[in-house]
Amino acid sequence: MLKYMDKSTDPCEDFYQFACGNWARHNPIPKDKAAYDTFEMIRESLDSVLKELLEEPILKEVMLNTDDAIVKAKHLFQSCMNYEILEQRMERPLIQLLDELGGWPILRPNWDPEKFDWLLLVAQLRLYNNDILISEWVAPDIKNSDQYVIQFDQTSLGLPTRDYFLQPSNMIYLRAYKNYLIKISTLLGASLQNATMDADELIEFETKLAKITSSPDERRNLSELYQRMSIGELRTLIPQINWHRYLTIVLARPTNISEPVVVYAMQYIQDLVNLLSKTSPRTIANYLLWRFVRHRVNNLDDRFQEAKQKFYYILFGREQAPPRWKNCVAQVNSNMGMAVGSMFVKKYFDEKSKNDTLSMTREIQQSFKELLNQTSWIDDETKELATEKVNAMLLRIGYPDFILQPELLNERYKDIVIRPDKYFENTLNILQHLTRVEQDRLGSPVNKTLWNTAPAVVNAYYSRSKNRIMFPAGILQPPFYHRYFPRCLNYGGIGVVIGHEITHGFDDKGRLFDKDGNLHRWWKDEAIYGFHQRAQCLIDQYSHYIVPEVGMKIDGINTQGENIADNGGIKQAFRAYEKWLRLNEDADETLPGLNATGKQLFFLNFAQVWCGSMRPEATRNKLKTAVHSPGKFRVIGTLSNSKDFAEVFHCPLGTPMNPIKKCSVW
Repeated sequence: MLKYMDKSTDPCEDFYQFACGNWARHNPIPKDKAAYDTFEMIRESLDSVLKELLEEPILKEVMLNTDDAIVKAKHLFQSCMNYEILEQRMERPLIQLLDELGGWPILRPNWDPEKFDWLLLVAQLRLYNNDILISEWVAPDIKNSDQYVIQFDQTSLGLPTRDYFLQPSNMIYLRAYKNYLIKISTLLGASLQNATMDADELIEFETKLAKITSSPDERRNLSELYQRMSIGELRTLIPQINWHRYLTIVLARPTNISEPVVVYAMQYIQDLVNLLSKTSPRTIANYLLWRFVRHRVNNLDDRFQEAKQKFYYILFGREQAPPRWKNCVAQVNSNMGMAVGSMFVKKYFDEKSKNDTLSMTREIQQSFKELLNQTSWIDDETKELATEKVNAMLLRIGYPDFILQPELLNERYKDIVIRPDKYFENTLNILQHLTRVEQDRLGSPVNKTLWNTAPAVVNAYYSRSKNRIMFPAGILQPPFYHRYFPRCLNYGGIGVVIGHEITHGFDDKGRLFDKDGNLHRWWKDEAIYGFHQRAQCLIDQYSHYIVPEVGMKIDGINTQGENIADNGGIKQAFRAYEKWLRLNEDADETLPGLNATGKQLFFLNFAQVWCGSMRPEATRNKLKTAVHSPGKFRVIGTLSNSKDFAEVFHCPLGTPMNPIKKCSVW
């Protein structure tokens, strides 16, 4: 803790500098990263642990069980690491797949547009878990969260946001994107001349596509976007798309025209149909397959990785590609997270942390309810319902029990065929499996207790439609938590994270959902008005922050949900810690070599979680896309609103960290 601090800074002037001033000196950004912070540091060490687990030899007797999930995970890792085979096979597996899909026009000057059917191709790509032109998924209906429903939304794009296509200042990124596309297609056998010509048309098309998508600011109010109807009604509204045929392919079964769907982007879909009618089939096919190819080249040899690295250098400032094993660990963990989690939990998880986290969560929920009762801007009826919502929150800590029961774990992956020498096909099998599992939920009841997040990840989650908080095993480690830490560090670490996730249930989006995870209006008008006023205070506060390295401001609107959660979380965790101190007066809450009280260490640990640095390109991208404020402002923004902080560090009123005007929602 000491070595990261800059003791020459007055904590009341700039607490981030005080807590993290020497962080960057000790932790230069690794060449294969666009940013580096405490989270990344823990993720790095977790990745090394997972690599060791995946490299452990497979026992002979287990080898005979072809359904063993852990064997499959290890085989997937081997297939990814077996570079000799990847080099021998070169681009052939992808070319074969493209031929099956009707061929990629950029590689075929004589491609025949007569046979092309864009909807069929979009549906086929959806079977490989790709959402291009139209996003489709099956999930709980946000107004009736016990039922799964088919949902449609606008497309994602090939660059992080629509601004990359539409703002002239981003030309450098668009050019890099085009060069990347040309490089990949020439590696796959296109002539430079054809590739350049087709790339121009493709990017012109994607720019028009970006124009008809709406920006994140316009999409925060979910009730305004939500439209529920039957497939038949959707067909009447947008007859140019044969929805019935699309869904029959994707769901792999016939659908009834009375089947309900939820649409979040009606205007977009109408504009899309319009745009497609004015675009040549060749350009549409080129675009659809480019978006698919771009992901699939990750499963080929290193020529494609080098092309990607050139692009990432310009886009994010990343100086070199990560070593192969890091990508392989990430692939296996994201695709077979429960199998990896099973190995991790058996060997490294401290069961005591589960109970500790559970009791801290209960205390912090209690803090939230006490603070809620003290608020004057919410009427009693809304308070009552909000209290019920906190009490109804489902908690999931560590990992789901089934991963320690081999039969159940094997069952989860039984449909996936993994061969140690076929990385490309393995990935396709997994993508098809993920799609099948998701689409087959339709018609079954929603089980809100099911756990779907990989345990070996350094993160935490709140689900609005399930009213559930999750703390995977991966985050229950230092600096967030350790069973032998003084409690000040645990409360300032995982405690603040717990408070943050609870508060998500009451941020600008979370508050729209009731205790059962359904979207409907359960707040009284005056409470809604009070909420908006208080949220606006935070929006204004964070919008004033300028990130000096890139001369850009934070987007206070897009980050409001996280800022509300940060500000509420620290208040609740500190309150719970104070209560614990009162019950444990004789506890030693100091650390050797640090002249600080337990309460000061609480804030110091909170701040040091957010120590980090980022390359300018990555910062620019993050400010445009991220829902979180940069770490420095998560510390300064939150603590300058905290009366507790000002008291503990004796900051005079009017100093930067104790301003006269403070914002508070919860």
